[in-house]
Amino acid sequence: MEIGYGQDREQRMLRDRVQARWTSTYSPVRHLDPVLVLTALALTGIGLVAIYSAKLVALSSQDLPTTFYVTRQLIALAIGVIAMVLAAIIDYRQVRIYAPALYGIGLILLILTLTPLGTEINGSQRWIVIGGFQLQPSELVKLSVLVTIAALLHESKGAPHIGHVGLSLLLTLVPTGLVFLQPDLGTSLVFIWGTAVLFLIGGVQARYLIGLVVGGIGAIVVGWQQGLVAEYQVSRLTAFLEAADATAAQTAAFQTRQSLIAIGSGQFAGKGLFEGTQTSLSYVPENHTDFIFTVIGEEFGFLGASVVLGLYLVLVWRGLRIAILSKDMFGTLVASGIVAILTLQVFVNVGMTVGLMPVTGLPLPFISYGGTSLIVWFAMIGLLLNVHMRRF
Repeated sequence: MEIGYGQDREQRMLRDRVQARWTSTYSPVRHLDPVLVLTALALTGIGLVAIYSAKLVALSSQDLPTTFYVTRQLIALAIGVIAMVLAAIIDYRQVRIYAPALYGIGLILLILTLTPLGTEINGSQRWIVIGGFQLQPSELVKLSVLVTIAALLHESKGAPHIGHVGLSLLLTLVPTGLVFLQPDLGTSLVFIWGTAVLFLIGGVQARYLIGLVVGGIGAIVVGWQQGLVAEYQVSRLTAFLEAADATAAQTAAFQTRQSLIAIGSGQFAGKGLFEGTQTSLSYVPENHTDFIFTVIGEEFGFLGASVVLGLYLVLVWRGLRIAILSKDMFGTLVASGIVAILTLQVFVNVGMTVGLMPVTGLPLPFISYGGTSLIVWFAMIGLLLNVHMRRF
């Protein structure tokens, strides 16, 4: 009897200690940011509806299941939620330790993409097919490069010298070059943008920043003159300037012109769910991926588009708040980098659908169809949660 009573007492004490740990003011779980998670899920839900609407008529005419794309996106969502939980549970300071390994794995995947193991779709070799699913390594490398550069700048203790800057630049340019060869100009620009923001936040001296800007402009001019940018890429970059031209329907501006027609026809409240003519007739190419914002604009109008942009503003707000409240430089850099990449992709994607930015092929985070992109974005949400929960 006495032995049994002692065992019960020990179990109760252990249970009480565990409960006290999880209910403590400084327990990570008590500082979960539900707004961040719910906003990401809301955007994903809107994306699922838009994807279904975008491909409804096309799949029906081919006698294929109308939920084909939605089902695959739901599978990616389930994996993404798991990735978010794992990224939130593991202390982000441990992520810094394994940053070189993550970078190396990402680099290997990018190299394999350019080999016969890679799959070419619409003239671009950006994917590796695994078990019937398409893996896009460049999306994974966005995260690995961000974490690696943040870890390197963290070691400089807020005063990066030329060695930190040079190594960071090298670690950025190698995957940028590999992605450019796929070719994927949009994602290449994301790498450079992300590192530039980390340099600014990480305390890189102004003279280094000015030198990098001048060098970058020079490299662009030389690359343009030497024909390193393919002719079709040049056409896509300049086509948005011709979108208002009546003859643009026969040029590279066709996509932008059709996008403007679709969004404009939605007016204030939209034509209604599944009622978009530009959407149902597939006048806008790739309206379930890069140009999915046209579906939202046509069927939900200015009102629906404003809601989507408002949700992105909530993510930016929460991300910046987490960056400010972080207890160390690494957390600040990771959170700032995620916000920077999110802001760039939303700005460029929405901008190209309304004719304000060139067509670069950047997906709309959480909304565009693409399993790898969705998984990586939820992993980034997990990292933001991680930094927020451990800010004390």
